[in-house]
Amino acid sequence: MRERLFRGRLAEQVLAGLPAAARIADVGAGTGTLAIALAAAAPGAEVIAVDGDEEVLAIACAKPGAGQVDWRQGLAAELPLEDGGCDRVVLSLVLHHLDPEGKRAALAECRRVLRPGGRLHIADWGKPQDPLMRGALFALALLDGFDGIRDHAAGRLPGFVEAAGFEPVELHDRLRTAAGPLELLSAVRG
Repeated sequence: MRERLFRGRLAEQVLAGLPAAARIADVGAGTGTLAIALAAAAPGAEVIAVDGDEEVLAIACAKPGAGQVDWRQGLAAELPLEDGGCDRVVLSLVLHHLDPEGKRAALAECRRVLRPGGRLHIADWGKPQDPLMRGALFALALLDGFDGIRDHAAGRLPGFVEAAGFEPVELHDRLRTAAGPLELLSAVRG
């Protein structure tokens, strides 16, 4: 996958127009690559990385630059963050792991922790535009499971975001990868 490219573009979008002393939450942060990059690029911001896997968080905390990030264990459906305290929330390659109910719960939590006018940024698999990308996404579904990817392959992810109270959903980029089409989306908390 073109990880460096998509993470760089995602970080640019998250940082664009970021207010001074902003608070950014990276939900499903994994080993923290994006959270650490955001903290380095926005030294005045508070970056909080949330992931449910304690072992993965231990790996993240050992990386160079990890001391600039507030690491918290928690799930996307039950974020350890207060209401309306974030200016940005990022979900990078998280939602396709969740079934439809899980997607709704995670997006509702993202809305809860964003301040009014705060922005949600998503990087995840989108609707394939050609047979090659359909095949790549099908192969990914064999590995990750069909329940989570089905809605992405059908192009329904923006509808989930809108139903959670975000508007308008903007498609910023679509990248062709070996695993399928990766879309970068954003939306504002209404």
